[in-house]
Amino acid sequence: MIPNPERTYHDPLHGAIALNSSDPTESLLIRLIDTPAFQRLRRVKQLGPASLTFHGAESSRFTHSLGVMAIARRAFDRIASLYPQLHTYRPVVLVAALLHDIGHGPFSHVGEDVFGTHHEHWTCRILQEHPSIRDALDAFDPTLIQQIEQVYLKQHPIPLVWQLVSSQLDCDRLDYLMRDSYFTGASYGKIDLDRILMAMRYDPVTQQLVVVRKGMAAIEHYLIVRYFMYAQVYNHPKNIAASWILAQAMVRARELLQIGQLQADDTVSAWLGKVASDSTHSLDDRLSLADYLAADDGVFTYHMQRWQNNPDPILADLCRRFVDRDLFKALDVTHLPAVEQQSLLQKAHYWLANAGFAADYYAGLQVSFSRGYTLYQRGIKFLTPTGLEEISNLSPLVRTLTNPYQRVWLIYPREIEKSILITNADKS
Repeated sequence: MIPNPERTYHDPLHGAIALNSSDPTESLLIRLIDTPAFQRLRRVKQLGPASLTFHGAESSRFTHSLGVMAIARRAFDRIASLYPQLHTYRPVVLVAALLHDIGHGPFSHVGEDVFGTHHEHWTCRILQEHPSIRDALDAFDPTLIQQIEQVYLKQHPIPLVWQLVSSQLDCDRLDYLMRDSYFTGASYGKIDLDRILMAMRYDPVTQQLVVVRKGMAAIEHYLIVRYFMYAQVYNHPKNIAASWILAQAMVRARELLQIGQLQADDTVSAWLGKVASDSTHSLDDRLSLADYLAADDGVFTYHMQRWQNNPDPILADLCRRFVDRDLFKALDVTHLPAVEQQSLLQKAHYWLANAGFAADYYAGLQVSFSRGYTLYQRGIKFLTPTGLEEISNLSPLVRTLTNPYQRVWLIYPREIEKSILITNADKS
């Protein structure tokens, strides 16, 4: 029997993602996907604890990473068919797209806020230090790791190469908007991927990614979609409340571990203990690669399930609330002056203390950000008869999306909701 040279991944968004092992670049992608470091991404949710808000949000960093690679392949191969001089950059674009999130830790971006880690740092460490990843990349091309790092640092000499992976119009954003919309059920998150990819071009003079005018409406829609996904999904008040409980549970667990009153395995002890032992350096500097890669959503969720029976009532209750989805409330207090926000928080702490709660763990102010559309990494450039033009100069609609905004939330348990709502109504 002749072996099948194709490896196929069936994706709910992109259909069959087929890689052919007879193609050297795609053979490398298959080898990288099969490494333990990449397979670990199956155990890291794309949206962290957002499934507590949107019950379908169960997709992983693994599925997202495959999707980014699939879009990058479509985009690059089409552009390279028009500009054959770009063919030599196919391996670095596709591998950088595939591995861009390999450094994500437990609970994805929420976990970064909770533990103070940075997935970009760990992605570079994995490229350099993980044997199966490094061996595969070096065997293909000894300079490939350096080229990939140039992509992640936006320093590759051909801007198009890194812009396809990380820019205002990159394959990462295209996939996560589509994927997160699909799995959360947010219908306003749909984009016209085909139209966007057909409008992408390469400018030989500046060597950057550009868009032709016929793609204007699709790009405007894409930016609007991103605006609403941040407003309605990523910064949903229930997501913020779930993240708060997770963070407070880890704070309490760390305190108990420090005084010898917490049972945890070696991995969780390393993550929590190293933070407690040295506050002058970040966890990124102190954690070994082995301990980092040993952690995923399941490891910490299992511990939180166990800690529901911890003798410490604070940790036990916070973990129970997270596991059972007995979430805190999140009240938008953006309209209040900062002094009144603090006053309301102090009252919440007073009511909590009277109700027998450890107030600092149960109420706080949390800020959510949305930067809007910015000129980040050269913005989005359009080809016009008079040269390249930035999209915000051409589209009044996009100009309305350039203003950043933030919202301030008061987080508190439902046990004091009546008092909070009465007080807030008096201030409004």
